[in-house]
Order: sequence, then structure tokens, then C-alpha cells
Amino acid sequence: MNIITNDKSIYAMSAANAPVLTVLAGSRVIFETKDCFGGQITCETDAFDGLDWGRINPATGPLYVEGAEIGDILSVTIEKIEIADKGVVACGQDMGTLGHLFDQNHIKILSIVEDKVIFSDDISFPINKMVGVIGTAPAVSEGEISCGTPCLHGGNLDCKKITEGATLLLPVNVSGALLAMGDLHAAMGDGEIGVSGLEVAGRVTVTVDVIKGKKLQTPMIFDDTHIMTIASHEDLDMAVDIATESMVKYLMEEKGMTLADATMLISLAGNVCICQVVDPKKTIRVEVKNCYGKNKKAT
Repeated sequence: MNIITNDKSIYAMSAANAPVLTVLAGSRVIFETKDCFGGQITCETDAFDGLDWGRINPATGPLYVEGAEIGDILSVTIEKIEIADKGVVACGQDMGTLGHLFDQNHIKILSIVEDKVIFSDDISFPINKMVGVIGTAPAVSEGEISCGTPCLHGGNLDCKKITEGATLLLPVNVSGALLAMGDLHAAMGDGEIGVSGLEVAGRVTVTVDVIKGKKLQTPMIFDDTHIMTIASHEDLDMAVDIATESMVKYLMEEKGMTLADATMLISLAGNVCICQVVDPKKTIRVEVKNCYGKNKKAT
């Protein structure tokens, strides 16, 4: 098995990052990941001002996929997510949508028992494992993009649909794609309004493949029930517009629908959902019921 250990971390996605592993298309790879704090928080009394903020949101990688060339699509199927038995969640001053209400920061370290998050003595709920940061290198002309920022290459998408059984499509902007991922969550609600999910270390097993001859407007997700487009922008309304137009173009180009039919289908069988609103760019997904059956490729 191909394994990339979590000491192979990057903090920005870039064409200049040297690959740490090279595989053939169709290979299965395990990414071992740190939590988004890089393991710096070990107890609930740790001070935020003691954190090295340059070590936030580490992504493991990058992975070079042979045969992936500029203009191709990298297909990443999430086969399995394994997580630690406890995680960190935080909120506080100037963080998230309610940061203006706090005058200090707060940390909880929560246990995970029998696939449930133990929030308190009387509150527990099921985990929803997901990959928060996942992306390819941006184009050379774009320089480096922090792993904390989402964009067209992926990055800190914080989309809870990037989970076991889903296939994420990402653009190939440089040879080999240079895939990296991290920031696993044991649980996260849409919006991630407090600035963090339940941040955990873990391992992600993926299968990577290359799709040629197809266009990708934005990152996309396919699972057993939905087709999804993802867009990020500083303005939430713009993110909605970009993700919606991307879905319309997909339905027109790949399914042969007219503009009117695609629009009506999204209105009838689609949802506009917020992934996160706390990163430098806000992330939206548009999901449509997969009326064509199981479909995990842009075909």
C-alpha cells in the first residue's frame, strides 16, 4: 500500500511543492493527517496566543499522479476515513460568525465513543467523518495558496459531503496534479459557524484516477444520491451564482439538457447549501438528486 505519513506536511498548495510520492493513475493511497492545529492543542487550558499560526491547517502531501496533465481532471474517491478517539473544537473572540460576542477563547476536547461525539454528560450525537482540506496545486501563475483558503483548486472547502463513498473531481493545473489533504473532522455542521469542526488526526484512504477530455468548471462531488458543484468566493451571493452556473453547464454539456430544463431540474430536485462561512472565502455547494443513477465520473 502507498502511504504518505503525516510528517510530510505543507501549509500552502503550490506548483513549487516537491512531490513526496509518485503513483500511477488508478492507485490507492493512504494519507496520514494531523488535526488542523497540527497537534498543538493538548488540553482545554491551552492558550491561543501560544499557538504557532503558521502551522495551522497542515495538509499531507503532495502526491504526484503519473499521466495527470494540465487541463485534465483528477478523480479522488474517498474509500475510508479513520479518525482518532478524541478531537478539539474551539470558538472565541474574532472567530467565526459570533466572534464579536466573545471576550475570550474557549476550547473543548471531546471523546468519540462508539461512533458518537460525547459533547457533555447529557448531549451526544453521531459522528460525520469528512475531509476539510483537499486540493491540487493551483496554476503556476497563481503562486501559492494557503491550505486555509478554498478556491477552484480545492483547498479548505470544509464540505461535509467529502466523505466515505464520495468521489471528488479537482482540476489538474500542473503536471502530476500534486494532491494534498488534511483537516479531518469527526463532526461538522453546514456553515462551521464557530470556526472549527471537531478537529481530529487520522488516515484517509483514496483511489486516484485521471479523466481526460472533459471540462471542469468548479470542483465537483459525486455520491450514490447526488451530483454536487462547489464554489468559493469572498461574497456568498457570488459563490451561489458560480456553483449554480457550474451545475447548469454540467447538465447541459454532459447530460444534453437545455438551459431551461437544467434550470428547472435544479429548482425541483436541487439544493443550495452552505459548506462554510468562516474562511477567507465562503464555500457553497449546489446538489442535485442523481436522477441518472450512480455516477462517479464526469460522463
